[in-house]
Amino acid sequence: MTPQRQLSTRDLGIAYGDRHIIAGLDFDFAPGRVTAIVGPNGCGKSTLLRSCARLIKPHSGAVLLDGRAVDATPTKELARVLGLLPQSPSAPEGITVADLVGRGRHPHQGGFARWSARDTAVVAEALTATGTADLANRPVDELSGGQRQRVWIAMALAQEPEVLLLDEPTTYLDVTHQLEVLDLVRTVNRERGTTVVLVLHDLNLAARYADQLVAVRDGRIRGAGTPADVLRPELVRDVFDLDCQVIQDPVSRTPLIIPIGRHRAA
Repeated sequence: MTPQRQLSTRDLGIAYGDRHIIAGLDFDFAPGRVTAIVGPNGCGKSTLLRSCARLIKPHSGAVLLDGRAVDATPTKELARVLGLLPQSPSAPEGITVADLVGRGRHPHQGGFARWSARDTAVVAEALTATGTADLANRPVDELSGGQRQRVWIAMALAQEPEVLLLDEPTTYLDVTHQLEVLDLVRTVNRERGTTVVLVLHDLNLAARYADQLVAVRDGRIRGAGTPADVLRPELVRDVFDLDCQVIQDPVSRTPLIIPIGRHRAA
């Protein structure tokens, strides 16, 4: 298993011009666990994830990895530890699955990018872990949505990150492929000890697959803890303007949201 890294934010502030997206955010993501960030559209979920990956520079505060600001970490060093799968990633036209997954090895290669036996072994392991080994020679653009998403995760695994950030990895997938992808993410977490932080829209999937939930609205954390701690009717109303009942999922024994209707303040 990989070392369990501590990803944190301290007084983090993100703004686009005069528009503040995240303000004064302090949070410690659970090391070696799966954390799901949930919240309404435009609340700052993806912005938070992208700032953790150093794609967005904060205007105040910092993102820390083991107490060290990610902005102060050399790019290649950070890429060996932290991997990001963005929303709707695009692959070069005609690239094969094996070649795309192999790109995950770039942070571990020297200046002349020489391919090693270790690189070959890690790529083969990533393909096997994601069930995509039989697709290795196929062009990525010929794959189904679920297959393509598993290939992107394989590329992220080939990077051998100790922290894996996933931005809405189930978007545009049918329910079968959503479960397939999230089962894979949880297996990676359990078997490798990888710290996983993912943005999800579906509260019930978040409750089923995450150890820790972070509920965000207007760039601030409104609730954090286990799914049972966070998914309470009053908090769902506060964050999503949704009246609901919360029952126990008969399969996973996790909270299950039953929507009643949009909450309208008197």
